Amino acid sequence: MAGRFVRASKYRHVFGKSTRKDSCYDNLHISRNAWDTNLVKVNPEYLSVNWDASGGGAFAVIPLNERGKLPDVIPLFRGHTAAVLDTDWYCDPQPLPPYRYDWRNPFDDRIVASASEDGKVFIWEVPEGFTLYTDGEEVPDVSPVLFNPAAENILASASGDFTIKLWDIGTGQSPLTLKHNDIVQSLSWNASGSMLVTTSRDKKIRVWDVRQERPVHEAAGHAGAKNSRAVWMGEHNRFATTGFSRMSERQIALWEPGNPQPIGGFTMVDSMSGVFMPFWDDGSNCLYLAGKGDGNIRYYEYENEKFEYLSEYKSPDPQRGLAFMPRRGINVHENEVMRAYKTVNDTYIEPISFTVPRRAETFQADIFPPAMGSKPAVSAQEWLGGKTDIPTKIDFESIYEGQAPREVPSDYKPPPKVEPAPAAKPAPKEEEPKPAPAAARVPPPTMKEQKGSIAAMASKYQDNEEEEEQEEDDETSSFEEIPKPPQRATQQPVKTETKPAIPTAKIQSTTTTTPAVAAAGASAPPAKATSPTKTSTPTATSSSSSDGIETSLDEIKKLIENQTRVINAQNDKISLLVSEVDSLKKRVGASSGGSQDQSERIRQLELELEEARS
Repeated sequence: MAGRFVRASKYRHVFGKSTRKDSCYDNLHISRNAWDTNLVKVNPEYLSVNWDASGGGAFAVIPLNERGKLPDVIPLFRGHTAAVLDTDWYCDPQPLPPYRYDWRNPFDDRIVASASEDGKVFIWEVPEGFTLYTDGEEVPDVSPVLFNPAAENILASASGDFTIKLWDIGTGQSPLTLKHNDIVQSLSWNASGSMLVTTSRDKKIRVWDVRQERPVHEAAGHAGAKNSRAVWMGEHNRFATTGFSRMSERQIALWEPGNPQPIGGFTMVDSMSGVFMPFWDDGSNCLYLAGKGDGNIRYYEYENEKFEYLSEYKSPDPQRGLAFMPRRGINVHENEVMRAYKTVNDTYIEPISFTVPRRAETFQADIFPPAMGSKPAVSAQEWLGGKTDIPTKIDFESIYEGQAPREVPSDYKPPPKVEPAPAAKPAPKEEEPKPAPAAARVPPPTMKEQKGSIAAMASKYQDNEEEEEQEEDDETSSFEEIPKPPQRATQQPVKTETKPAIPTAKIQSTTTTTPAVAAAGASAPPAKATSPTKTSTPTATSSSSSDGIETSLDEIKKLIENQTRVINAQNDKISLLVSEVDSLKKRVGASSGGSQDQSERIRQLELELEEARS
């Protein structure tokens, strides 16, 4: 079979787009600590960055709207007596290495937690109206707020004593402890906060029933010596892990709690040395993998119990740290499905926007299902008492229309509710052979298929016109022969008697004049009876032919509209490829020849560009 099969997916053409330098966050002093951390975390209002500071540990908070080159001296969040290893904003369940935490503060984007080498976890509140630009001669630092009683939530922290402690932020107590046999390398909550998956230096993967303080699942993980990480896949009863093989090959794996082996085994990705930082997007069912020490970000779609490779964002600038924006902070007006913030050269942070190439005049409901909101499902006391629930979600359509986020139930499932809406449109027309909504979900036809279908439709339209003209000519010639000798006059009604049978069947379902036409056709022998048949037959033919013409024109219009959409999408792709080739050529020229990888990438992009233009 010629060609290759391409899997249909609405996220197949998602592409990553970097940001201009003046829209990045420059003049930073990112920590150079050797711990395996993400270095940066983000929420819809602020960035937190592990800072390279003297006199104890510190981190910086940067308002997202204060872009460009930052002041040489900025207010820092000081309080730790050793280097800050990690920070986190509320409700960001990402995998975290040692001295790390993952927590769920349902109330405020201004609450942030930090963990340090001194073994302490601090809770901070960003001051109201916080900015990096002050008029004072001295820049004030921010002090921590321990166990804020307004943040009634649960926090999990892992430390070098091989334990994970669960904290009740409201009371400052640690009622639960999860004991491991070695250093905890990462941890991640499930959607309801009832279970926790961890990876450890002993190469074991464990799933914990947190409130019972015991593992319900334990299995041998990645066999390599380097760090492995785990991330729970939202509301799925699945989690993903990244790690290394014994041959130091980077791997990913899909797990079901209770299964001692990964689903489909360990999948090799490449042979690079950087640890994979995994990020899960529950809205698009996509897994993002960013490698430390390289500038690439791969993304996969979870479907049919496996990860289907979608594409890869490539950059010559390596990253040591990366953070993904919570889904409620993305730009729905630009069809942005995810946004990442990567560190570059330990001096600035660059936003990367992942976008579906569609027109954004209307809300795209299929790529923006409801996302996790900002209200908790249960209080800390209820959770410790055994209650489990999933937080309410917010509807993106209300945000698209400029309204306050509308809450929807936690069990809201878009697919069952979206499908009946288009199915209800053809119902009033009572026409079964019009599955227009279902056809809209199928991948668009190629240019050759579009051209062939339009040409076929046009030729069919011309053939219908010629046949109708010939029928009309035959009918008029037969009626003109009626006044000829009686022998022919008696034979001609036999022909007219069979011809009206075709339009009669068409008219019976749409008009009320069927009895008159049928009666005229039945009285064929007399010569006078043929005259009413002559007047009624052209009427039926003209009405049916006009309906056929309108139907053909509608189909041609739809094909032309589909072709226009395909052409626009290809033009967008061509422009993106051209810009990427130009930028790579400039970088290669600036670096006096560039690397072999960059040259090969340019050749690959030029081939893709030629293919897209053809």
